[in-house]
Amino acid sequence: MTDAPTALPEGLFADDAGCPRCTWCQATPLYRHYHDTEWGFPVDDDRRLFEKLCLEGFQSGLSWLTILNKREGFRAAFDHFDAEKVAAYGEADIERLVQDAAIVRHRGKIVSTINNAHRVLELRREFGSLARYAWRYEPAAADRPERLTREAARALSTSPASVAMSKDLKKRGWTFVGPTTVYAFMQAMGLVNDHIEGCHSRDRALQARAEFTLP
Repeated sequence: MTDAPTALPEGLFADDAGCPRCTWCQATPLYRHYHDTEWGFPVDDDRRLFEKLCLEGFQSGLSWLTILNKREGFRAAFDHFDAEKVAAYGEADIERLVQDAAIVRHRGKIVSTINNAHRVLELRREFGSLARYAWRYEPAAADRPERLTREAARALSTSPASVAMSKDLKKRGWTFVGPTTVYAFMQAMGLVNDHIEGCHSRDRALQARAEFTLP
């Protein structure tokens, strides 16, 4: 008689090999790869940080999987989110992007991305890099849940840190950077680790943060 498999905590699923992951990435191999290798791991590269803020803005009203499936299209369309190049876009570029089926063709979000590229350049002049600015908003351990259960994760669509960062970005002229968008950015870029307890990526993300040097 074999033992019954141990039930996983709520919020996790196991693949065919028994590897436990957060349930939100279950839909496709691409989603699982993103979960395993990117989401929650600390990032200090300005292009990736700018890209994520932009793509989270494009996600508004859509699923992240929709955006992830189009991410390479976005990268090609926006010069791999080189802020200096995007800041130089004009009306012809806006019209080009509105016609580009490889991205989400939302004029307001396209214009927002160009605007935010200008704001990135301003932050660089003030702080040295977008990374140095963003990591100032990493929350203290005392402000985080003691255990990241599914129930705790569900309550984390925003945080005091994301509210503060959103408010400051808006004051600086950024658009499509509400507290929920900023919190999703923090989750993805490793400012917080919201892998559910028991997820195989949680400890790897924690280790990556321990080895990470703040910009």
